[in-house]
Amino acid sequence: MAADGSLGGSTWAKTPESTTPRKPDLSVSARKIKDNAADWHNLILKWESLSDAGFTTANNIANLKISLLNKDQIEVENSIPVFGENEEKRYLKDDQELESLCKELQVTLDALSKIQVKMEKLTSTTKGICELENYYYGEEHRRPPLFHTWPTAHFYEVSRQLSDMYQKDLLLKHTVAVELPHTIDRDLSLSYLSMWLHQPYVESQSKLLLESMLLETGHRDL
Repeated sequence: MAADGSLGGSTWAKTPESTTPRKPDLSVSARKIKDNAADWHNLILKWESLSDAGFTTANNIANLKISLLNKDQIEVENSIPVFGENEEKRYLKDDQELESLCKELQVTLDALSKIQVKMEKLTSTTKGICELENYYYGEEHRRPPLFHTWPTAHFYEVSRQLSDMYQKDLLLKHTVAVELPHTIDRDLSLSYLSMWLHQPYVESQSKLLLESMLLETGHRDL
């Protein structure tokens, strides 16, 4: 494990191709599955870091938007402009800051999108290993496990579940990023912030799934 908490991943070496069909080399499959597990761990660490940064930006957007709305409300209630020349400049500056924060949040979303694409690729790779095993073993039920107890198909199922969770959370975050700057209700703004922070689509069992996979592949001590 590296100093930043990440695990080594994607280091497996390719084996020379053979012209004679044969059953898959379990050591190669196991190495790839183990690398995938490490990659899952590292991608989720990056996701959480970006999500936290995005929440800070989203919170700043909400606070600034509420501040701008309060100024508008004061002007409407007084039926006369309350902004002098300096206040007008301040209002324009706030508006520019809001635009800058929205761009900053979009950069975070773009980075999260790239991570989610990598998650999908890990899932696809695991599915490919399963299909290779199915091709060679057919209906055989006594397939040797790659590690301790998990059949290879279970690694795919866990990867698929995790990938689906983060895909749904990404879509939710996109919605929050679009709606939050235009929200004029404080309670609704707080609801959007809560959705971003608590990631309701990333179920509580996601940590259990990841840790179980790390245990099975030897990244965690049994």
